[in-house]
Amino acid sequence: MDNISRRKELQNSTNEDALYSKEELFLAISTVIDPEVGFNLVEMGLIYDAVCNDEGNVHVTMTLSTKACPMHQMIQQWVKESVERMKDINEVVVEVVWEPEWNITMANDNVKKALGGGA
Repeated sequence: MDNISRRKELQNSTNEDALYSKEELFLAISTVIDPEVGFNLVEMGLIYDAVCNDEGNVHVTMTLSTKACPMHQMIQQWVKESVERMKDINEVVVEVVWEPEWNITMANDNVKKALGGGA
């Protein structure tokens, strides 16, 4: 099954049946720090969505600050591992998308201020 089909399948499952909420998944993913800037991926606004069904199958949709990111595959793996550490997780798919294109306005105010993007 391709990533888009898998994401749609998970999104169509009822939220009350989900093993973990989007917020819980984002909390787990927030342990992943972007090594270049020192902020976690969630506060940078790089994680667009995360869904989980009742079987522990998770689909994370994320982006990177640039397509030329040299750590692309490592960061994707770190996101996968951060979710896999959660209890009863079965499968984790991390999909990197380029639309919408990330920009500093997607980050939280602390990141914007630190990186010179205003607050």
